[in-house]
Amino acid sequence: MKIQSFLERTDENMKKSNYVYMVRCADNTIYSGYAVDPEKRVEVHNSGKGAKYTRARLPVKLVYYEEFETKREALQREIQ
Repeated sequence: MKIQSFLERTDENMKKSNYVYMVRCADNTIYSGYAVDPEKRVEVHNSGKGAKYTRARLPVKLVYYEEFETKREALQREIQ
């Protein structure tokens, strides 16, 4: 899956989206979460202000994401 930069988004697809994302931590574990902007969320993780799990496993790298129309759908997918 190509990870499209959020800076490349057009006005057509700028509606607020909901994402489930996965990052690979420095210790090679995978962390998943919900975000409206996965790239910015990864920046938050790497600044040390993200989830407690990732703070001890920096840096993290975005390796996957899926987009959903609703937050509910995204959160249900995260649980899976």
